Amino acid sequence: MPGRRAVVLLSGGLDSTTAFGVARAEGFECYALSFDYGQRHDRELDSARRVAAALGAKEHLVLRLDLRAIGGAALTPDIPVPKGGSGAEMGTGIPVTYVPARNTIFLSHALAWAEVLESSDIFIGVNALDYSGYPDCRPEYIEAFERMANLATKAGVEGRTRLHIHAPLISLSKAQIVRRGVELGLDFGLTWSCYEPRPDGRACGRCDSCQLRRKGFGEAGVRDPVATAG
Repeated sequence: MPGRRAVVLLSGGLDSTTAFGVARAEGFECYALSFDYGQRHDRELDSARRVAAALGAKEHLVLRLDLRAIGGAALTPDIPVPKGGSGAEMGTGIPVTYVPARNTIFLSHALAWAEVLESSDIFIGVNALDYSGYPDCRPEYIEAFERMANLATKAGVEGRTRLHIHAPLISLSKAQIVRRGVELGLDFGLTWSCYEPRPDGRACGRCDSCQLRRKGFGEAGVRDPVATAG
C-alpha cells in the first residue's frame, strides 16, 4: 500500500542506508530520524543528510542528545578507538565502541515520532552476523522492544495500531547487505562508516567499522566508492 508512513533510523552508514532503501522499495513514505549525540564521527550526519535527500525522505529530523555526559564508550568521550583488531577479536566480547543503551534511546525517540505520525512501522538497520558484538543488535532485543512498544503507547493500548519494528538486515552478512544495496540502486558513495576519520577526510581503514565495511565490499565483489586510508 503506497503512502504508509515509516520512521527510519538513519545514521548515514551502510546498514541504515540499505534499511532505508528496503523501506522505500516496500512502498513506505519514509521519515528519516538521525541523532547528533556527541559522537566523535559526526561526519556521518553529513552522510545522513545526503542519503535522506537522495532517497526522498518525506522529512529528516536530526535530534541532539549529548551522550558524552553519560560517557562509557569510545565513540563519545576520550577513550581511544580500537584499531587493527583481528576478525576473531572483533567477534569476542562487547567492544568499547558500544554506546550504552544507544539503540534503546534511538528506538524510543523513533517510537514517539511514529505515534505522532500515526505510523505503525519503524525501520532499523541492525545486523546480528557481521557486527561488532553490540547487545542491542540481536533479534531477541528487537523482539523485546517491539513487545514493550505496544504496551507503552496510547495507540497500542487503545488498539488503534500495532507497531512493528522492521530489522530487514538482521540475518544478513555484510556482503549480503552490500549486494542488497546494489540491487536497490543505492549510492554507497554517500555513506560513512568510519569511527575516527583522518584529518584529510578519509576513513581510517583500521577501526572495526572500517574493517567490517571492507570485508563486506570485498566478499560482495563490489568496489567501495568511499576513500579509505592505507
